[in-house]
Amino acid sequence: MVKTRVLVVTGASGGHIFPALSLIARLKDNPEGTDALLVLPKKHIKDEVISHNDISYLSVSTLSAKLSFKNLAAAFGFLKSFLQSIFILAEFRPAVVVGFGSLTSVPVVFWAWFFRIKTIIHEQNVLPGRANRLLAMCADKIAVSFPQTKGCLKHYEEKIIFTGNPIRRELRRCAKKEARDFFGFDQEKLTILVMGGSQGSHRINYAFLDALKDIKALSGLQIIHLAGEEDYGLLKDRYGDLKAQVRLFSFLKEMQFAYSAADLAISRSGATTITELIYFALPAILIPYPFAWRHQLFNAKVLESCCAALVIEEEALGKAGLKEAITSLLNDPLRISLMHGAYKDISRPETDDLLAREALSLTCR
Repeated sequence: MVKTRVLVVTGASGGHIFPALSLIARLKDNPEGTDALLVLPKKHIKDEVISHNDISYLSVSTLSAKLSFKNLAAAFGFLKSFLQSIFILAEFRPAVVVGFGSLTSVPVVFWAWFFRIKTIIHEQNVLPGRANRLLAMCADKIAVSFPQTKGCLKHYEEKIIFTGNPIRRELRRCAKKEARDFFGFDQEKLTILVMGGSQGSHRINYAFLDALKDIKALSGLQIIHLAGEEDYGLLKDRYGDLKAQVRLFSFLKEMQFAYSAADLAISRSGATTITELIYFALPAILIPYPFAWRHQLFNAKVLESCCAALVIEEEALGKAGLKEAITSLLNDPLRISLMHGAYKDISRPETDDLLAREALSLTCR
């Protein structure tokens, strides 16, 4: 049996890589068989989160408008990646190419279009990135994670399909008792999950600690805090002074237990995080990363508009904004319950396998 070959190209961050890996896992369920090749930039998140064996690399790194040796080297690497992409396509000979955005996708999707290979791009954020805006004209299909994205790509409406953002299969919903037992937590206390993305967030870490100092009902709280490697040691010492009931991690693979145990999340609003919050219907206080074209602010507004989350912009963290938001929710359990219920009004695709189905459907044309 000849297997369908699918090339998946993605960027360096967890927000790009995790959906790509989720897609590959679903492609392997194809009863007719699928061979998948993952293409990454040479500099990406840690290898231990990459379980896929078939990987090729491109010499792509971040470009900026500054005139510097580092940026000249990055520009040379980007040009070099166009040649590398031709060799990868010629050797693997995919039936379809799936691009998850970022600069890495540009040369691969461009050459796929040039050589008449079917292409589909996936946009994780509400506001499309520059790479996907450019590649929209080349792609046969444009998969979006949020219906709101359609308004940003009005010239390509006939290509757009709402697939959602693939999430990892291990993120299964589990009973709150099972989840809290995993952390050794009390079954009745209000539980807060604090996280700042795959690398952690220094601003969120310390703003949350500062807020805790003035919360009187600290003994009634349980905290799961994903600090990131850089802040882990310092936060461990600070939590010792606060005597809070906390489970502190630099990184946690078993995120299904964290999401299922929590009553409230405090987080950035990357596309993967928003998708996971929707899946677990978890009320949240969102602090969008203020840079990167403010993608995270637009993502956060999806939950805020449905009253499933509160949004605090980063400049307000130093003005007791986070403390006031936490205190207001702790004093109003009914509001947390209503935020949980608000998720029923958020549009979701019918199945997590839609993107894989759409990609494979292109091979039949």
